Amino acid sequence: MPFYEMLDSQNAVRDCYAEVQSWVERTGIAGLNRRLEEAEAIFRRIGITFAVYGEGGDPERLIPFDLLPRIFTAREWRVLDRGIRQRTRALNAFLHDVYHRGEIIRAGIIPGEIIYGNSAYLPEMAGFSPPGKVYSHIVGIDIVRTGPDRFEVLEDNCRTPSGVSYMLENREIMTRMFPDLFGQGIVAPVDDYPAELLKSLKEVAPPACKTDPVVVVLTPGSLNSAYYEHSFLADLMGVELVEPMDLFVEDGRVWMKTTGGPTAVDVIYRRIDDEYLDPLAFNPASLLGIPGIFNVYRNGGVTLCSAPGAGIADDKAVYTYVPEMIRFYLGEQPVLSNIQTWQCAKPDECAYVLEHLHELVAKEVHGSGGYGMLIGPKSTREEVAAYADRIRANPSEFIAQPTLDLSTVPTLGPASVVERHADFRPYCLVGKQLRLVPGGLTRVALTEGSLVVNSSQGGGVKDTWVLQD
Repeated sequence: MPFYEMLDSQNAVRDCYAEVQSWVERTGIAGLNRRLEEAEAIFRRIGITFAVYGEGGDPERLIPFDLLPRIFTAREWRVLDRGIRQRTRALNAFLHDVYHRGEIIRAGIIPGEIIYGNSAYLPEMAGFSPPGKVYSHIVGIDIVRTGPDRFEVLEDNCRTPSGVSYMLENREIMTRMFPDLFGQGIVAPVDDYPAELLKSLKEVAPPACKTDPVVVVLTPGSLNSAYYEHSFLADLMGVELVEPMDLFVEDGRVWMKTTGGPTAVDVIYRRIDDEYLDPLAFNPASLLGIPGIFNVYRNGGVTLCSAPGAGIADDKAVYTYVPEMIRFYLGEQPVLSNIQTWQCAKPDECAYVLEHLHELVAKEVHGSGGYGMLIGPKSTREEVAAYADRIRANPSEFIAQPTLDLSTVPTLGPASVVERHADFRPYCLVGKQLRLVPGGLTRVALTEGSLVVNSSQGGGVKDTWVLQD
């Protein structure tokens, strides 16, 4: 049975959930569902929506919000905090290494073909060090809980981990629902995240910047699925939200068009993929790119966050080596474990996967958002056979993991509180120092028994509370 985070081994409500349990009993399920309707009306009114490309239906749909928080004790958070910071440091050290001497490959720890044959690796970044040697400025680490004291990392997100706007807005809603509790200071705050993000971005200003750095958020535009988040973060940081047409390159700098004339831009928090960033350096067909921006970046005229090529650290085949990265670069033992993973690129491991595919979760190494995966125990014989054929055709493109006993969290149902599986994404900021607000985004699978929490696959979100000592 999965660990139910609300109850202890004696089926008594854990102390950390006592206030929530009292609130449920006082308000009643019907009352809570009325509150949930109020919360969703607020989300709709302020425009917190999420579009999924290629789907019909409502392009401005809400991500389902659950009213009952997911709670970590201060002791639990101390472990998570240490593990998240450790992993963030190792991933940035790895990115610097593979774009320079490749010591971890020379040492025989990671096969070179996993790196240099990967489409996410950008040869154009070889030999270049971004300011502060920071490649990933916002690291989102997806963590699952598999027991009372066991947390494991599901995957790493070093490019542009999304969802932080939901972390902040979920807290805003919950503060309205629990004014007395939040007034007591029991729950650690997360609302300083935008200010901490801005500090981190300013700390990696390029050599050409001689004054207070000008920071902008670069969005592909209003049709992007995460456009709300782009505009939300720009607003909270007090910086300009720009589209590619608002920027141009001249005299070794990037300039922003304004009503008062061009303004030099120092740091760009970009939400545009590498391929589309600069048609002169990458995809010549890109209509989103700013011609010449990559050359300015390489010459120290602007900082791009995250660095082009940082996506190599997100690859699921690379993920399997992160514990070794921690030992190699930091000389430490990993605080957070990886989930056991079989690499289909290795013939013996591939043979095991094919034999046990009906028991495993198989994933594409470049996949994201819950797409391109097979959950063996929940798939038909025909689906398993078809996926096995895909693995045989191109084994290096797949990994497999055991079907985990993900912990469950209390979730509001129509008639009662129910258990649903969840994961957790904290956001670690990297500038001259690491910054980590006590909290993150809990994603919850709203379908009974489902292990898929991604919003693009019908999952929901809930507030995450870290209790203070």
